[in-house]
Amino acid sequence: MNNYETVFILNPVLSDTQVEETVKKFEDFLINKGAKMVAKENWGLKKLAYPIQKKKSGFYHLFEFTAEGDVLLPFELEFRRDERVMRFLTVKLDKHAVSWAERRRTKLKAKA
Repeated sequence: MNNYETVFILNPVLSDTQVEETVKKFEDFLINKGAKMVAKENWGLKKLAYPIQKKKSGFYHLFEFTAEGDVLLPFELEFRRDERVMRFLTVKLDKHAVSWAERRRTKLKAKA
């Protein structure tokens, strides 16, 4: 099992319900493929650095999960097929990135 982190940006014209449904769809996809969710964050509506599909903002979400490598291709294919997703990026985390992510999560919990 490898550790991965995926950040994806959803179209800003979606309602809160549509955003939740989309996030739930991708989370369920991972779980059904045998992945284990480590963390999930909603970063909210943020301004983009440059326009994407003539949009200047988007809903950012982060998934941190552990999964086998063969899960990634179908997972990313689902992102490409969904027109609500403007951009996505999946990164494999090494041991240093995993420990950094854990420290970052504990800091966020301490602030809340």
